[in-house]
Amino acid sequence: MTQKTARRRAAIGDVARLAGVSVGTVSNVLNRPDRVAPVTRERVEAAIAQLDFVPNGSARQLRVGTITTVGAIVLDIANPFFTDVARGIEERLSRDDYTLMVASSDEDPGRESRYLRLFEQHGVSGVIVVPATDDVDKLVTLHERGVGVVVLDRPSPVAELSSVAVDDVLGGELAAQHLIAQGHTRLAFLNGPHTIRQCADRYTGVVRALTAAGLDPGSALDELTVPLNADGGETGTRSLLERPDAHRPTAVFCVNDLVALGAVRALRRAGLSVPDDVAIVGYDDVAFAAELATPLTSVRQPTHELGLRAADLLLRGPDAEPEHVVFQPTLVVRESSTA
Repeated sequence: MTQKTARRRAAIGDVARLAGVSVGTVSNVLNRPDRVAPVTRERVEAAIAQLDFVPNGSARQLRVGTITTVGAIVLDIANPFFTDVARGIEERLSRDDYTLMVASSDEDPGRESRYLRLFEQHGVSGVIVVPATDDVDKLVTLHERGVGVVVLDRPSPVAELSSVAVDDVLGGELAAQHLIAQGHTRLAFLNGPHTIRQCADRYTGVVRALTAAGLDPGSALDELTVPLNADGGETGTRSLLERPDAHRPTAVFCVNDLVALGAVRALRRAGLSVPDDVAIVGYDDVAFAAELATPLTSVRQPTHELGLRAADLLLRGPDAEPEHVVFQPTLVVRESSTA
């Protein structure tokens, strides 16, 4: 394998030379821009953009070696799945006296980029990221600058970035197979946008199961794109209930357990029974799934292990050989899907 030369991170002196000013002027632009003439400030800002310069905030705050920090970006820390994963990351990092900073991208690539830049400014040793889209160019750039990067909860779209994921195609297939085995031939899938790889893969698994059972996905499956939270599940389910009876699904597969919680809430408010009127299957098997009034059938992901393994890979350092770990999901059958 050809050894890739790390891209040198631009220093404040590089910005000063390109802009034709002193290091002190660059520092003023970064910290006290009101003290710099507009023309000079624009020249410095242009040099910063051209060099993709990122100031090291940790150098101003900490002595080198005093603390070692890792940043993690997930889609939504309010989702118990990501909370459990973060606990796994934190547990592994704490063994080596690392600290963890966690942020939510809210599925927004722009927000993800801002957090990546903030983490780099703070001088993190590495980042663990659940990407909001397939575009991981900024993660590759961080890796080339010597910052450790691990892609979490989905396979890495590029070979040079290590990743820890679950086979979401299999997960979607297990959920649909179970519902088909219960006699359901009209399924709904409350899913997130296909720009999120996990959502696209779970849809692929559902289609695979329907096709294998001799059902036409075009007529047997009703997919709705909803926000990945309980409100999204409730709104999506209310929309399904507006269908004519002949086209109303008898089972709903939800892309995560929060969406499933909202689906159950909508059905109860409509006076319908789970599972007698509509069966429900979730995904993640978070802690509350087994504690609902009607315990939720869910595709279980090894959340804690995902976090532990991601942190393990990160702590090997940015020069370690990339590794791609894929866990297998399992289906936990409870009362929400079995009449």
